[in-house]
Amino acid sequence: MRNEADVLSLIAADPWMMAALEAVRQLDLPDCWIGAGFVRGKVWDHLHGFARATALDDVDVLYFQSSHIGEDRERVIEGQLRQAMSGPVWSVKNQARMHLRNGDRPYTSTTDAMGFWLETPTCVAVRLQGNGALEFLAPYGIYDLLAMIIRPTPAGQRRAPAFNERLNRKNWLRNWPQSRVMWPE
Repeated sequence: MRNEADVLSLIAADPWMMAALEAVRQLDLPDCWIGAGFVRGKVWDHLHGFARATALDDVDVLYFQSSHIGEDRERVIEGQLRQAMSGPVWSVKNQARMHLRNGDRPYTSTTDAMGFWLETPTCVAVRLQGNGALEFLAPYGIYDLLAMIIRPTPAGQRRAPAFNERLNRKNWLRNWPQSRVMWPE
């Protein structure tokens, strides 16, 4: 696995992931992606040679709609996704409101919001375009994802206790023993 094209090929070969991406695409949400563990877990499972996928806590659906930042809309979307594809726990978050929860300046897009996430290998997302092509989003690139490095982003450095709490709670080092934590020099 060397680049974004390899990651997209890995995802495209997974019928379950493609069904999830299609369910999200059908909703036609603005600036919408599936990210975080959906991508990271798939890549790290592949790099570890796991025959079975590591269970996801949820499927993170991200979109950006500044005209409606109430959480009620997110619950409606989660219900629509459960109807379209039962099984996964859908977690829908409008990134236009997440700055309020995180104490950051207002975000301008899903890409901008992801730049405030805490660790680089999680700052990845994918979406299915209308023509069936997959599109990849990685504000910090994919080196850490492919090298299985858990590195704090600038926000993760500023919020080191939150980064460390998340690292412990998510059990990444136990689930993917070849992964490692690296702090910027």
